[in-house]
Amino acid sequence: MKADFIMANPPFNQKAWRAENELTADPRWHGYDVPPTSNANYGWILNIVSKLSANGMAGFLLANGALSGDGTELNIRRQLLNNHLVEAIVILPRNMFYSTDISVTLWILAGNRKARTVEQNGELVKYRNRENEVLFIDLRQWGEPFEKKYIQFSKEQIAQIAENFHNWQREGYEQTYQNVPEYCYSATLEEIEAKGWSLVPSKYIEFKSRDEGIDFDSKMKELQAEMKELLKQEEESKKDLLNLFRELGYGIE
Repeated sequence: MKADFIMANPPFNQKAWRAENELTADPRWHGYDVPPTSNANYGWILNIVSKLSANGMAGFLLANGALSGDGTELNIRRQLLNNHLVEAIVILPRNMFYSTDISVTLWILAGNRKARTVEQNGELVKYRNRENEVLFIDLRQWGEPFEKKYIQFSKEQIAQIAENFHNWQREGYEQTYQNVPEYCYSATLEEIEAKGWSLVPSKYIEFKSRDEGIDFDSKMKELQAEMKELLKQEEESKKDLLNLFRELGYGIE
């Protein structure tokens, strides 16, 4: 039976999860390359895809390395994109989970990304066609402290992220959604193909240079003056120390 909504947190980067001759004709891989034996990440992705209903949605966590693997993983990723299943890729902050302190990726897949009208909570929602786009969101700098060593999103941040995502999905997004540097970017399949079918958000989201507007010549002259003063103070301290030992009768030659 197919599922309308799937949430999953599969193990990351499982090695040797099947023998070379095992599961090669598994129906879950139908229409895709067989996931490599070296890493189960794409096995988990295709397992989820195989259980997704025609109008279903899936959200699951994976290690960031799954965004840009080569070889068979690249082929499967390209097939997923060309089958219009990848809705959004969201990079999460570090220290969000008890089991790992690394930054991880939230994948969002959708079985039907065509324009359609759906009733949700008594309201008609008009979705636009998003088949040739993927939304990238970078949340690594978001969140607030939780239990001292962890990070969590505030209710306000969750509401803001959800609103931005839903605005991007729906008709009228030209007025309600915009690409924001260091936060989000809606990329076309043509752009993704040009990037080698990578799903790494930083390849698409604009990041501002922190060095813009800095006058390096002036900055170096300031550092030069500071260093000169420090060396002068060091030399004076050295003389004072030598004089002290000399006055005590223990001169240092």
